[in-house]
Amino acid sequence: MSRLVTTLAEAGTKALRAIRRARAASRARAWLLAGDRAPGAGGGLIPVDLDATIVIAHSEKQRAAPTWRHTFGFHPMTAFIDHGEGGTGEAAALVLRAGNAGSNTAADHITAGRAALQQIPAHLHKQVLIRTDSGGGTHGFLEWVASRRLKYSIGFNLTDDICAAILALPERVWQCAYDAGRRPRPGAWVAELTGMLDLSSWPKGTRVIVRRERPHPGARLRFTDLDGHRFTCFVTGTRTGGKHGQLADLELRHRRRARCEDRIRCAKDTGLRNLPLHGFAQNELWLELVALASEVTAWAQMLALHDRPARRWEPKRLRLRMFSAAGRLVRDGRRLRLRLARCWPWADLIATAITRLQMLPAP
Repeated sequence: MSRLVTTLAEAGTKALRAIRRARAASRARAWLLAGDRAPGAGGGLIPVDLDATIVIAHSEKQRAAPTWRHTFGFHPMTAFIDHGEGGTGEAAALVLRAGNAGSNTAADHITAGRAALQQIPAHLHKQVLIRTDSGGGTHGFLEWVASRRLKYSIGFNLTDDICAAILALPERVWQCAYDAGRRPRPGAWVAELTGMLDLSSWPKGTRVIVRRERPHPGARLRFTDLDGHRFTCFVTGTRTGGKHGQLADLELRHRRRARCEDRIRCAKDTGLRNLPLHGFAQNELWLELVALASEVTAWAQMLALHDRPARRWEPKRLRLRMFSAAGRLVRDGRRLRLRLARCWPWADLIATAITRLQMLPAP
């Protein structure tokens, strides 16, 4: 494997572009086969979550550097397509960066966003929802998103002007926030600050929404907490009313961006935890393999396990219950058969998944 990666790395960006084109074509095919189970089916949104993560290097590697967490390694930017509550997600882009790369660099967010869009069929771009934490709340990135007419929900830092506007809000404008099940959440409220701020330098139609919440008992207070409450802000271009719901729906939609943390954790269980090679170009190709492993797993779950709890299993559980099951290949009547142990608790699940995948039409 290392020799193959080294050979491809010598081709420069040509190999990366070829791999990414193949991934995009495979994704389009998998989504076509999934039908109404695919992201964006029926005109729904396709959330693309951007976030950076730390990958520690335990030896000297090209462009490894000290990170903002006082560790040593890399700081890749990731983009994951969220499958929603009923599924997992797939890695649209893993962009390798040096360890000293910033968390709020607009150019890196644009690079990751552009790479993610290239992985999504062009006719679905109008359904893409870009979500990031406050690291993406920069003029450059928001202008890029707005120029492509993409929907967005992006975290926003609390500035002095925003804090003053929050304290000036009358109590009657605060609406009850929702929990994960879209039920009113006690002790949490949302409100809009758009009309109280000067947003002339931001893209047209930008709205600022703030969430107010009482810290949990025993929680350590932050210096940004005001009047005994904890506040978080995000910006969006989505209007309320109709199918978009109320402010609480937009805030819940933004808060679901946290599932990206689960996708990053699963990617680290699939090869992202350590970069095994020395060269930067080699490790870029390694990230493409990690993304491919994440995608193939997500597609298999979407196509073959869509009506089973295994649809949401993470890589470690899949390895234990399905991928590492003991079996034997037997030739019988000019056919190759896989025999699984009857005592294996998930043998029927494995057989069902294989049968469903075999029934899919060949390209």
